[in-house]
This record gives sequence, structure tokens and C-alpha cells, in this order.
Amino acid sequence: MIKPVGSDSLHPLFVYDSDKHGALSHEAESLPSVVISSQAAGNAVMMGAGYFNPLKGFMNVADAMGAAQKMTLTDGSFFPVPVMCLVDRAISDSKRIALRYPNVEGNPELAIMDVEAIEAVSDDQMRVMTEKVYRTTDPEHPGVAAFNSQGRVAISGPIQVLNFSYFITDFPDTFRTAVEIRNEIAERGWKKVVAFQTRNPMHLAHEELCHMAMDRLGCDGLVIHMLLGKLKPGDIPAPVRDAAIRKMVELYFPPNSAMVTGYGFDMLYAGPREAVLHAYFRQNMGATHFIIGRDHAGVGDYYGAFDAQTIFDEEVPAGALDIEIFKADHTAWSKKLNKVVMMREAPEHTKEDFILLSGTKVREMLGKGEAPPKEFSRPEVAQILIDYYQSLD
Repeated sequence: MIKPVGSDSLHPLFVYDSDKHGALSHEAESLPSVVISSQAAGNAVMMGAGYFNPLKGFMNVADAMGAAQKMTLTDGSFFPVPVMCLVDRAISDSKRIALRYPNVEGNPELAIMDVEAIEAVSDDQMRVMTEKVYRTTDPEHPGVAAFNSQGRVAISGPIQVLNFSYFITDFPDTFRTAVEIRNEIAERGWKKVVAFQTRNPMHLAHEELCHMAMDRLGCDGLVIHMLLGKLKPGDIPAPVRDAAIRKMVELYFPPNSAMVTGYGFDMLYAGPREAVLHAYFRQNMGATHFIIGRDHAGVGDYYGAFDAQTIFDEEVPAGALDIEIFKADHTAWSKKLNKVVMMREAPEHTKEDFILLSGTKVREMLGKGEAPPKEFSRPEVAQILIDYYQSLD
């Protein structure tokens, strides 16, 4: 099986030993504590689950700046984005603190941190990190807004993660750690595994893209890995996406060829840089290949259509990742060929030769109880989405 990034085996930061977990949970109740941002909580969950291996905890300012500017930390190791715990004000001089969840009632303890540094982050440092990671400082960009809405005090140091927030209770059938996915890949006997990232339901073009990748790469397994964290307004809730994707896999993929899983994280909408992060943690969960299509992890018009592919050749340090990228174009149904194709592989076509529907048009149809054409969406998937949109009325 492919090795994790930066180590021979995975080192999740969740405390699995029950006695140690109990002792730390008890200790956390009496420690000085701070409620952290949703972004920091998502980072802690990812570290707990092994996705950010081999990080030991939250970065200090020098490491965060290194990650932002050249994807390299001060010790020379590779990480594509800053992973920071930014708060509004410095807490006590305590060297050991509890980090609490922001999005869960009662703000339960998420982790214990051994504090190594408490540093002020300047406006200039925030600007540089924002510009490098998001390629813009526009406050209208949802990722820029979320990153800069945090405090300007960075608390850094190793953490021990005590729980996975609401992800396990709300998504018990879907949330999986990198450890669990690696184990299941091994149990299924898969050798070559391609991962597909989604924050939306999968229509026919997405389904066929996964089939194309599996066929062309000779993969025996597909991991559909969906985002379960904070999305932007208007995105379809995770339980609905989950139901739609599971129905598609059940009906249109051979047995033991696809896993439906999810991870807890806040979308950054950082386009190219987020694509590198996505590849990083897909390697950690055991995927050998990762599909990156047009405008991967983008929002609005901030990024070029294929910037999330070219960054791997132009900016990622050589040898940093072992996972291979399956570079895809937009896929759509060809009226001429009577099948889904990659648009770049259909040179004799004009736009009118494809069945293309905007997200707005699809939502409008589903809201009226109308299924999109069968060349766009599987009828069984469309019905689940119709039921959701009609429940909003």
C-alpha cells in the first residue's frame, strides 16, 4: 500500500487508548480553555483522523508562513497550507490548555494542546498568507473571509485529539478517518485506488468520470470522499448528498468497486492550493490516484479552469507526494456520440453538441419536481434531490 506523506506509517493524533482518553478528558475539564474557530476545529479533526500526517499539532507563525509561501515548513517538511489556531486574545501563561469546539452546544473539549508558542500575527503576515493560499485578498471570497475572520493571536504546539465533534454522531455511516479507510482498502484487497472529491451530489457526468478514471488507470477501487463540514449557503446538505451518492453506487457500480466515505473539514475554496491539500490527505488515506477536474475546489472566477492541475507541475516541490493526479476535463453527454465524454476529447463538437445544464437550472427543475434529462442525471438520484427541494417549500 502507498505510504503516508512523510512517514512509513500513519500517526493519527486521536487518543485511541481508552484509559488514557478518559484521563485526558478528565484533565481537560480543569485546564484553562479556549473556544477555537470552525476552521481550527476542522484542522484538529483532520489531524486526529490522520489525514494531516505527520503534523503533530498547530503550526507556529514561521511554519505557517513557510507553508503559505513555499509549501515547506522550517524543518524542510512539506505541507501545502497553514494549519493554525488563531484566537482573539492570548490566554494565560499555562503551558497546557484545552481547545473547545465552536459549533457544538456546550463547547465540549476537542483536544489538549501543549503550548509551545503564543505569537501575534501581523496584518502583513495575514495578507501574505491569504494572497499565497487563496491567490486573492478579496474579502468577498468565502475562504479569504473565513481565514481573516479569525483572531490575530497564534497558539501553537502538539495536540492530543479527544473527539471528532458532530461528525461521528451526525454521519455515523459516512465519516471515516484516514486510518479506517486504509484498513478497509486493505480488507477489500484493492491495490490501485482512485479517490474522488465531492461537495455536491454526483450526476451522470461525475459517475462516468469515475468509471473513466478507474478504467484508464486500471484501478480496482474507487473511494468517493465527500466533504461533511461547513459549506457555503445553497449547497445541498450532507445527508441528502450521501443518500444520492449511495443510491448511484448501489445501482451503477459493480460490487466491491466503490466506497462512499466522508471527512470533517471546512471547505477553503482555495482552488489550486486546496487541490494540493486534497491530494496530500488522499495519499494519507491510502489512495494511489486522485481525480482533479476543471476548477477543482474553486469558487467564482478567482482561478483558471485548470490551475488546480498545473500547480502540481509548477509549484509542488519535486518528490513531495507519491499520489498521482488523474487530470480530467469537464465531462458531459455528447448528443453526437450518445455517451458521456471529456469535452477536450471531442474536438468535432460545439457547445450545442453537449447536454449542459447550469446549477441554477438544475435546482429550478428539481424544485418544480421535474427530473433533469436522463443524459444528465440518473432518475433514482434525481428523485432523492426532488424530494429534498420540495421539502423546502
